[in-house]
Amino acid sequence: MKWIFCLCLAVLCCANLEAKTKKAVYIIIDGVPADQVERVQPPTIYEIASQGKYERAYTGGEVGGYSETPTISAIGYTNLLTATWYNKHNVGGNENLKPNYNYWTIFRIAKEQKKDYKTGLYSSWIDNRTVLIGEGKPETNGLKIDYVKDGYDLDTVAYPHDKECYYVYNVDERVSKEAAESIRKDAPDISWVYLWYTDDAGHFYGNGAYFDEYLLKADNQVKRVWDAVKYREANFDEEWMVVVTTDHGRVESGYGHGGQSRRERTTWISTNVPVNEHFCAGQLSITDIAPSICRYVGFEVPRDIRWEQDGMPFIGKVDIYDLQTMPYDKTVTLSWKHYTSSVSVPVNVYVACSNNFKTGGKDEWIKLGTVTAGTGTYQVDLSKLPSSKFYKFVVESPNNHLNRWVK
Repeated sequence: MKWIFCLCLAVLCCANLEAKTKKAVYIIIDGVPADQVERVQPPTIYEIASQGKYERAYTGGEVGGYSETPTISAIGYTNLLTATWYNKHNVGGNENLKPNYNYWTIFRIAKEQKKDYKTGLYSSWIDNRTVLIGEGKPETNGLKIDYVKDGYDLDTVAYPHDKECYYVYNVDERVSKEAAESIRKDAPDISWVYLWYTDDAGHFYGNGAYFDEYLLKADNQVKRVWDAVKYREANFDEEWMVVVTTDHGRVESGYGHGGQSRRERTTWISTNVPVNEHFCAGQLSITDIAPSICRYVGFEVPRDIRWEQDGMPFIGKVDIYDLQTMPYDKTVTLSWKHYTSSVSVPVNVYVACSNNFKTGGKDEWIKLGTVTAGTGTYQVDLSKLPSSKFYKFVVESPNNHLNRWVK
């Protein structure tokens, strides 16, 4: 009887562990190059990584390809929000923003779930909510963020604007404190904390002691949020995924950004959760963050939305990566790589001969065939498909998908 009691107790304990509520928060520290983080080693960013992993990543899409994307702030946020590049989300700068809301943000995905997931946004720039996420717009199905702390960038009374934008640091201070308070009290299922001033520090002072100092001050702002997460985990039946990242790197001098130099494209990700092979395989990108959070929290992403996402999860099982295309006369050869444990898993190949999705329509996806991941290639005979000058390909395995265009 004692043995049975102990066994039942163990089963109950395991069930209790499984029942923990999964929540996620991601933090963008604007415009901080990876080499600067690695040299300065901000303590909170590294403490978070000590529970999971830190790794370099990239932004900017494919250099010289259809997805090449400027390394500019609002574009970087939208890369993350939608898991797509500029050719899809259509945010091309920091002004005159015209997002294509057909590519759902992670907040739209959260709000389209059957369960009522709560969302939070703590931001030093109001356009993150009103434009990039598109709160309240018909195009986003009237999306509503549940907990909001933003708009202080427009308050010139409390935060008088100065020539070197130091007021932005004071806004970041308020945002980080209010984000931490809300996470402790409200604990949204998914949150975004945006800290702005590091980008201004780079623009005004370039590489140097001043920029380093404000990276460390931003790290202290991250600590407030991190401490709030640890409080929730210690006092509630919750497990949290924390992701700290940046939106772009900088030119060699540290003053500017926007181009495709290696330093401008090189970003970084610090997270507190166990990661998979993809995280450390040299192809980690800013577009991988949203799919990873969706997988962690347990969001169901509609197939048509998911197949447009350019990123792949860096947590959990993945099978294939690095899809390439090679057109030749009336054929296109698809090639990909696979992880060792996935050599025998089935891979389904699909094509769409239109891009109706971009304008809110539906694409007809044609299944071309099935091979194993280890095969690594599939040749498409275009003469057997509807005539088109544009093709979208998806290669899907049991645990992730890859997509690519041929124009």
